[in-house]
Amino acid sequence: MQVAVWDSYVTKKDGTVMHFDIIAPQEVKDADVIYNYGKEYLKTKDQEGQPFTANECRFCHVEAVKPEWEREIKQQGYFIFEMENCD
Repeated sequence: MQVAVWDSYVTKKDGTVMHFDIIAPQEVKDADVIYNYGKEYLKTKDQEGQPFTANECRFCHVEAVKPEWEREIKQQGYFIFEMENCD
């Protein structure tokens, strides 16, 4: 399975910037679907309402799915790879 990686930077309510990737099947080309995935994720981090548009999230590249991502992608349609300030 090939997946698309969407690079995301969101300014949190405390002013720090969180960095994460949204990993979704490459067939998902509608950016609004990806943005909704990001908004769902932000809710889980108590960051609901923070801007999440093309300014915060951009397509980066396509790569082969990693086994640790695949199960979650099959269950919910996407995987979040947390990188910086996501706690």
